[in-house]
Amino acid sequence: MQDSSRSMPDAPLVDPDVHVESFRQAREARRLELVEDYVELIADLIGDGGEARQVDIAARLGVAQPTVAKMLKRLAEDGLVQQRPYRGVFLTESGRMLAVQSRERHRIVEHFLCALGVSAETARRDAEGIEHHVSAETLEAFRAFTERKG
Repeated sequence: MQDSSRSMPDAPLVDPDVHVESFRQAREARRLELVEDYVELIADLIGDGGEARQVDIAARLGVAQPTVAKMLKRLAEDGLVQQRPYRGVFLTESGRMLAVQSRERHRIVEHFLCALGVSAETARRDAEGIEHHVSAETLEAFRAFTERKG
């Protein structure tokens, strides 16, 4: 009789150290995901209209302004943004670099999904989550596959 509690009954249980590292990487990716989403959105807002205001960030992310205020405080403490009274939010050099890196990862994942035949709209949405969770090795494989395909 098969054990229905395991999705792959023939696969051995992963070594505990490997398991711990996998979960650590996933937790770190989730932590960075929010930071990257914020700096990327701030960069987009500044690029589009010259400024990133807390109210606009809240509206685009679908969260309350106090949530944005708390995150902006964290981003400022991490040296990624500067807040100026009555002038909105600005990225530091570190924040700009992180936004560029995040946007490039998104672009690579999106192009990879399109190369697999996923519609452009679905690829854009799916890449938004995947981009934060792929390793550098996997991302490079996506990029190489896309270049060979195109």
